[in-house]
Amino acid sequence: MTIKLYCFGESGNAYKAALTLELSGLEWEPVYVDFFNGETRKPEFRALNEMGEVPVMIDGDTTLTQSGVMQDYISSKTGKLGGQSADERREILRWMFWDNHKMSSQAGPLRFMMNFVPEEKRPAAVIDWLTGRFKSALKVLDAGLDGKNWLVSDRLTIADIACCGYLYYPEPFGFDRKDYPNIDAWLTRISETPGWKAPYDLMPGSPADRA
Repeated sequence: MTIKLYCFGESGNAYKAALTLELSGLEWEPVYVDFFNGETRKPEFRALNEMGEVPVMIDGDTTLTQSGVMQDYISSKTGKLGGQSADERREILRWMFWDNHKMSSQAGPLRFMMNFVPEEKRPAAVIDWLTGRFKSALKVLDAGLDGKNWLVSDRLTIADIACCGYLYYPEPFGFDRKDYPNIDAWLTRISETPGWKAPYDLMPGSPADRA
């Protein structure tokens, strides 16, 4: 049975789930959610996910929300992209929880405000504050990759996919790869993984569609 992923191209969190599905080899298909026209606020979508967020993943009788849960589910289902010991699994979760709290939680709102909010409505003070937080997180990630090819062990895992979720997007939001050499090399390694695709190539919906 084909897994369905409710998503849209601009969502970094949806990209984490989509890229995990793609690299796991599972059969899946994207279901476009028209976020920018309010689809996630409609009762029909809230019946699917009361949190009113993408992504949502449906695999037969199993419905999941939150990208990290989906990544763990995919890894457990396929035996790929996960830890090979209890210690590795905990280290993977450590980086995923860190990403959720320190990286994506800054990068997502910052990118949204700098690119998808009308210029006259962009809150400069909030953008400045988020920029500082985001740059601090990037320094932690860059240091965590020092002398390493991957965040955990000697291979790509869902920890890497979680932490790179926003870093392939082309819109300007305070991230320049050349400022973080370890992250830069790591992103290149991920993108050279067979099956890798950029967000707008993997999921429907992009700023160009609304231009």
